[in-house]
Amino acid sequence: MIPRLATAALAAATFVLSTASTHAQVASTAPAPPLIRPTSPTLGPANARVHLVEVLDPACEGCRAFAPVVKQILDEHPGRVRLWVRYAPFHRGSDFVVKALEAARLQDRFWPALDALFAKQDQWTRGHAALPDQVLAVLGGVPGIDLARLKRDMERPEITKALEQDIADAKALKLTQTPTFYINGKLLEPFGIEPLRAQVRAAVAAQYR
Repeated sequence: MIPRLATAALAAATFVLSTASTHAQVASTAPAPPLIRPTSPTLGPANARVHLVEVLDPACEGCRAFAPVVKQILDEHPGRVRLWVRYAPFHRGSDFVVKALEAARLQDRFWPALDALFAKQDQWTRGHAALPDQVLAVLGGVPGIDLARLKRDMERPEITKALEQDIADAKALKLTQTPTFYINGKLLEPFGIEPLRAQVRAAVAAQYR
């Protein structure tokens, strides 16, 4: 018979090893730079074992089309998938939109701002170029956004630095189109809505056996 103290010690050791193993597993699936940065917008639990990185341009029609799909994927796998957003502002004027989104994030309104911009993308783009005044008009209608503060915050050096880092990372990754997706560090191939759904499901199944 194992003494009670020894049993307790064994249980504690088992818990520690199990916890360490879980943390190690989470760490092993989390992408490294240049795929993600600590400053990247993210949605989902920190201990999720599946990391979905989306590189987007807010003026991109394809990014708008994928937005509801990404939401459905997160809803389909609650607590198991973490979304990371990176920027590749390929369209003219998209850098202005990215700065506006980051300024909205300082007010904890990033996701509502992104939703509003996608929903009204036709109102603030012309010929795939962003119209700054129309961008601000859309964001001014998002509940909880202080537009005067947002305009000031857009000029903050940390926002400029984060945007420059994303542009540099996009170049390092040799990206030429948006959206681009990575699942646990692996590029989505072939590209498409159904492949994205299927590969995320496969990653979840592999990580949560």
